[in-house]
Amino acid sequence: MATSGDISRAEAPGPLAARAVEQTVWRIDPARSTVSFAVPAFWGLTTVKGRFDRYDGTLDLRRTPAIELTIDADSINTNNARRDKHLRSDDFFGVQAHPHVRFVSDTATLEGDRLTVTGELRAGGGKEPLHLVATLRHVGPELHIEATAEVDQRRLGMTFSLMGMVGAPAKLAVRGRLVVSE
Repeated sequence: MATSGDISRAEAPGPLAARAVEQTVWRIDPARSTVSFAVPAFWGLTTVKGRFDRYDGTLDLRRTPAIELTIDADSINTNNARRDKHLRSDDFFGVQAHPHVRFVSDTATLEGDRLTVTGELRAGGGKEPLHLVATLRHVGPELHIEATAEVDQRRLGMTFSLMGMVGAPAKLAVRGRLVVSE
């Protein structure tokens, strides 16, 4: 799996040519993308933010599943080593038994620059249906993607919450670039 990096903001995204998107196999470029999350904590007084540093994903609207995203769960990074170690434990992701977080689409419908997606998120041994709307825009020969979704991590079996301090839902985001797959 590749590693994440900063999103380039040098070029403004242009209008989407839907036919070009539908006829191409795309892959996420981790060097210019982020897969991140935000979870309410301390009874909603603060938010724990983090990201995953290793992931791979594809978009191919000609097949089912049209979208597949695989994340190395061990690459979780909240900039707090102690918290990250706990998040890797069986209280949350259980990376020894469940090394990947995986999203696979059931449906993906492109209308204009909006991609409406349903699918299943698997993490920590649990699974949860997910619905999201992504925005796709052309940036030269590439696509800029912004996708957000909410998931109740407790339904994935991530129920640890000392004195109710960890809230739900978690907000998930994928932002960055898709490039033509070789």
